[in-house]
Amino acid sequence: MRQIANGDQAAFAALYRALEGPTLRFIRSKMNDPHEANDILHEVFMEVWRSAGKFEGRSMVRTWVFGIAYRKTVDAFRKRGKIETRDELPEQIDPADGADTMLNARQEAVHLQSCLDGLSEEQRLAISLAYFEDMTYDEIAEVAGVPAGTVKSRVFHAKKLLAACMRSRIERAAL
Repeated sequence: MRQIANGDQAAFAALYRALEGPTLRFIRSKMNDPHEANDILHEVFMEVWRSAGKFEGRSMVRTWVFGIAYRKTVDAFRKRGKIETRDELPEQIDPADGADTMLNARQEAVHLQSCLDGLSEEQRLAISLAYFEDMTYDEIAEVAGVPAGTVKSRVFHAKKLLAACMRSRIERAAL
């Protein structure tokens, strides 16, 4: 970050290559518009370039960048007067699986997406960063701007709600 703060374009390019994909996935998980997600990604890295000198090293660079991405995404919703977001689960079905397995996996993904939609925005953010971005509670706390204990509580309650919702939806589907 020190090199970027000193105007090193090669260091910035290396950081961009390393974090572009995960940051864009994170932004897209919050946005329904892939073009707007790309615009926000651009804003995030412009902010990284401008603010590199403010990075104090108290967190990992990735966590700092995700924090900027989260704030830019929330800002985009505020500008539109809409705070509610929708998470999209990537479809990860093995094409080698049989039709029954693929159908069951797709149905479970639909159930999980529906259950995720029932969570609060804060719970969805915590679950998304913990399980889809492999962040620690401390990193999530840094991104969300809340204490780590709050993140633990959000994940705990979200997991309980997701388990109950999934059980209910699968039982109803089996009838």
